[in-house]
Amino acid sequence: MNGPPAQAQKSRAVLILAPGRSSGQYWGDLWRYRELFVVLAWRDIAVRYKQTVIGVAWALLRPLLTMLALTFVFSRVAKLPTPADVPYALLVFAALLPWFLFTTILSEASASLIGNANLISKVYFPRLIIPVAAAMVALVDLGINFMLLMALFLGYRFAPGVEIFALPVFTVLCLLASLGPALLVTALNVKYRDFRYIIPFIIQFGVYVTPVGFSITILPPQWQVLLYLNPAVGAIEGFRWCLLGGTNPLNPVGMVLNVGVVAIMLALGIGYFRQTERSFADNI
Repeated sequence: MNGPPAQAQKSRAVLILAPGRSSGQYWGDLWRYRELFVVLAWRDIAVRYKQTVIGVAWALLRPLLTMLALTFVFSRVAKLPTPADVPYALLVFAALLPWFLFTTILSEASASLIGNANLISKVYFPRLIIPVAAAMVALVDLGINFMLLMALFLGYRFAPGVEIFALPVFTVLCLLASLGPALLVTALNVKYRDFRYIIPFIIQFGVYVTPVGFSITILPPQWQVLLYLNPAVGAIEGFRWCLLGGTNPLNPVGMVLNVGVVAIMLALGIGYFRQTERSFADNI
């Protein structure tokens, strides 16, 4: 009498996913939920660009206007030099590509969990998917900005060298450099909502303490190495080296230091995110 029901219950057994799963199982869950990642990333991109002119126009105007402002301040007013007679506008715009990639990921990811509160409160899945999917919008912006840079190259009759083939390496470095702080701020923003007011200030202040509007080569070597403690600086200098034909040399000691900082920040970001992940549904 009890045989068939027991067999039916056995056939309906399912795996229950919970936030406390081990790290190995968690990363396996990320792969199993890859379709959810694609859906969320595509949704964020579509919301930003589908049936709208503002999204594309803003992706073009923001770096262009920033380039004009920084070029005027640092080139015309401060009269800072550029390496090997590179046009100052190109020096700035080459740095704005990774800078906007870094700051857009930081901004989009930090508010992503709050924006998906209904999804988080109803079903379990690796929450790490949400901020990483939100960061994909920044890659689309990067592609648009890169096309604008190519137009500037034509206008200035400037051609990058073979170093440009290393650009994907520094793009990955920029992604990793931004994801560490982004995951940390995202987790903090769930518990302390006032962090959403801090991010714009950090971004606005950071453009002046990061070598975006000037070349790091104008500083003494010891100060150059110190600036590489900023996780965004390695990608910025790498982009300049790739796009300006190697005229903006890399500091090898600084790059090694920067990669170490990026690795530490990424580990801290993932670690804190995983530690607080199980409480997201309650706090949201």
